[in-house]
Amino acid sequence: MDELVMDVGTLAKRLDEVGYLADQGLATSLFLAVRLPQPLLLEGEAGVGKTEAAKALARVLDTPLLRLQCFEGIDAAEALYEWNYPRQLLTIRLAEAAGGVGEIDLFAPEFLVARPLLQAIDHPGPRPAVLLVDEIDRADDEFEAFLFEMLAEAAVTIPELGTRTAVVPPVVVLTSNRTRDLHDALKRRCLYHWIDYPSLDRAVAIIRRRVPQAATAVVEQAAASVARLRTLDVQKPPGVAEAIDWAAALAVLGLTRLDPDAADATLGSVLKYREDVELARARGLDWLVDAAP
Repeated sequence: MDELVMDVGTLAKRLDEVGYLADQGLATSLFLAVRLPQPLLLEGEAGVGKTEAAKALARVLDTPLLRLQCFEGIDAAEALYEWNYPRQLLTIRLAEAAGGVGEIDLFAPEFLVARPLLQAIDHPGPRPAVLLVDEIDRADDEFEAFLFEMLAEAAVTIPELGTRTAVVPPVVVLTSNRTRDLHDALKRRCLYHWIDYPSLDRAVAIIRRRVPQAATAVVEQAAASVARLRTLDVQKPPGVAEAIDWAAALAVLGLTRLDPDAADATLGSVLKYREDVELARARGLDWLVDAAP
């Protein structure tokens, strides 16, 4: 792994090679997450590339990406493990037929169904898996506390089997859209980096990487128009992800420039609420496309 991430510059170059442009701060944070190792908490608005950073890092390391998508009410069954109840029941019935039910261990490892956290702990290496805990802010306080052992010790406890400690600790990346504040105890265990909206030049470079078939004018106009949309009081400000989607839609339509008619027809690629679309139209589509260089 050392040859892949010898230093921050090497990592930034390799991220670039797999299609992800990282600035110095983000490249440094990812480098430290790999080499310390220490969990990394990435915060920022939706669509700025937090999830893509973890995916790109896994590609650079040529290692599995294990993604845990958080949601309200998530628990150990979705995150860590659960028991294969149908298989346990089948085993009981077969044992009953053979007259040997008392000898069955229903909580043996073969009945365990590993979820992303346990898969990351059990990953054999030689390189660590990348564990992406996506949108941790959607989970509740109890689930944050549940993660402490994993983040601090690269270990998890299964009551029936005991504590499992990683032979090759995973690289852990947590993302948050900051819909709520995370607990200080979680933050203390992590490196931290805020990903802001990119500058116009960087946004153009990112879109070009992701939508190479789009005309140069379309890429530049999409990036600039998305930046202008963020100045409106929209419910969901568009990020780089939406700019990429917009440029891709325009390219599929065979358009080489973004004009008011094209913007009106494709606003659904970049704005996700009817009220936001109406607000953009009320402000003026000429104003929107004039934002482009």
